[in-house]
Amino acid sequence: MTAPSVVTLGETMALVRTTEIGSLRHAHGLVMGIGGAESNVAIGLARLGVPVSWLGRVGDDSMGERVVREVRAEGVDVRAVTDADAATGLMVKERPSASSTAVHYYRAGSAGSRVRADDVPDGWVERAALLHVTGITPLLSESARAAVHAAIYRAKDAGVTVSFDINYRSALAPAAVAGPVLREIAERADIVFGGEDEFAILYPDAAPAETASRLRDAGCATTVLKRGPEGASVFLGDAVISASGFSIDPVDTVGAGDAFVAGYLSALLDGLDVDATLRRANACGAMACLVPGDWEAAPTLRELARFADGDADPVRR
Repeated sequence: MTAPSVVTLGETMALVRTTEIGSLRHAHGLVMGIGGAESNVAIGLARLGVPVSWLGRVGDDSMGERVVREVRAEGVDVRAVTDADAATGLMVKERPSASSTAVHYYRAGSAGSRVRADDVPDGWVERAALLHVTGITPLLSESARAAVHAAIYRAKDAGVTVSFDINYRSALAPAAVAGPVLREIAERADIVFGGEDEFAILYPDAAPAETASRLRDAGCATTVLKRGPEGASVFLGDAVISASGFSIDPVDTVGAGDAFVAGYLSALLDGLDVDATLRRANACGAMACLVPGDWEAAPTLRELARFADGDADPVRR
């Protein structure tokens, strides 16, 4: 198999979501799927034509088998470690109202949280062009944090670009605890993604531009501010390049940030300029909101072109 351009590691869980609007207390219909930030990015990259590999632990159970099957079916090279001593984690999504989504995690002690440094195969990171990690994995457990740091050390030693999406989850740790952990990783990355509130986790006293400056001083070349429907900005040296988002009627916003990252990294690897990179990233993020699920609406290049060109005809003939 051709060496992947991108490698990523983290927990992917089984996902159960309600099929109607309203509290989970009264839900009658449930749909089973999978979801995880890193595998969401991997699937997004694969659909955009980027060779990509995902590594994670799953339980020796039906949900773990489903995770492996579905991620692999999307064209991702899967490096799954089966953990016979822990179950696959579970994520439950409900829509309390038409404009809100609530996500509940059942992942304490899960197989995915038990990933460790020696799960990462020799040469796997070193042969890639880019390693992508998120702030979720290092907050899952000490072994998961060690796995992320080991992968980053290996990437830096091999000259592999390190991409880091802050992706802060307050359910995993309070900001005061998470901040130093995430800041250490951000300052060693080459590309950092985050929203304004996530930048504040790294440096509570800094505005986004100051955060980008501090990261640049630490050695991070590119800082990307995700602004949701408002678009995004890239801080490169002293320059700030911004692009507007796309106007849509969102159905499910969970996973939009992962789709944005996949669009950005794919464009970067394709050699696009910053304006075109932001346009692709914003379009991917918007399209992810149009269908329920964490990754199901991640576009192919053909679908992306149709969307970005403004093809609004609801009937394809």
